[in-house]
Amino acid sequence: MDLSTTYLGLHLKNPIVPSSSPLSRRLSTIRRLEDAGAAAIVMFSLFEEEITLESERLDHYLSYFTEAFAEALTWVPEEQEYRVGPAEYLEGIRLAKEAVGIPVIASLNGVSTGGWISYAREIEQAGADGLELNPYCVCANPEIDGVTVERRVLDIVRAVRENVSIPVAVKLSPSYSSLAHMVQSLAEAGANGVVLFNRFYQPDLDLQELTVVPNLVLSTSDELRLPLRWVAILSGRVPIDLAITTGVHTHEDVLKGLMAGARVTMMASELLQNGPGRIGEILRDMSQWMAEREYESVAQLQGSMSQPRVEQPGAFERANYMRVLQSWHPDPAGRLFNEMLISPKREVPGT
Repeated sequence: MDLSTTYLGLHLKNPIVPSSSPLSRRLSTIRRLEDAGAAAIVMFSLFEEEITLESERLDHYLSYFTEAFAEALTWVPEEQEYRVGPAEYLEGIRLAKEAVGIPVIASLNGVSTGGWISYAREIEQAGADGLELNPYCVCANPEIDGVTVERRVLDIVRAVRENVSIPVAVKLSPSYSSLAHMVQSLAEAGANGVVLFNRFYQPDLDLQELTVVPNLVLSTSDELRLPLRWVAILSGRVPIDLAITTGVHTHEDVLKGLMAGARVTMMASELLQNGPGRIGEILRDMSQWMAEREYESVAQLQGSMSQPRVEQPGAFERANYMRVLQSWHPDPAGRLFNEMLISPKREVPGT
């Protein structure tokens, strides 16, 4: 059984990739993920806020005495003589590359161009095989329109693309007004792949302390439906690699993602809950399913149920939406109500 695939120009032994999560903070866990069968790994994210904070701290300590002692000005090094930012992240990439034989993809999380360009260069120099840009931003300002939000993301991608030679992917949220056009624009800006979708973690309200608190809820397989739909719609229509994430927990989820058109399927919640060993179990079950149906390779699966290749393309769009709404029968009263919608002139007993 040939489970190999390609993603961002990288040849991978199978389509399962642990997504950015705390799992990659420990080198021992990265080794366990590889041993379990992971085809590549996306490192935990380096956040723009961390870059900014490190820069501000360094600037503070370098300039602290400059007003008190004139000779201290000669002590401050030139800008090119020091590096700002979390060097631990870059060192983590170097150590990961030395420890495992699978591709290591770095992750940058932010909303502005800022120091992304310089850090993208350093990530490439550290040995990363690819870079995933994660423009995680909730635009709450009513004065900022959607065009401005999209332009910011595209500007970041162009700037990074012009400064690194490693492949670049973009992890998107599903909240763009025209997602298909946005993905097409990212391809034109130089992105090699898109990851669908980023999960926005919703805050909760503490009624005892009257505070807003973070609330981390891991995904379930039910959340696969949204990225599955969009990967199927985009497959074969945009010149870019598609990765599916959010809701990937079982071998069925992986198979569905591939058949929709994804090059790889990424998971985190399942591995956080049940450990790296789940990758091997999923690969075994996936191979068994394929063998029973006489598939010989992942390549045969990929895109076989994307929108352009299914008998009813409307199933991914509005036609299926109408059909689903009209098919719901929760109880006898619900069935009666459904009949009323279909035949509004029919006389209803007891009314």
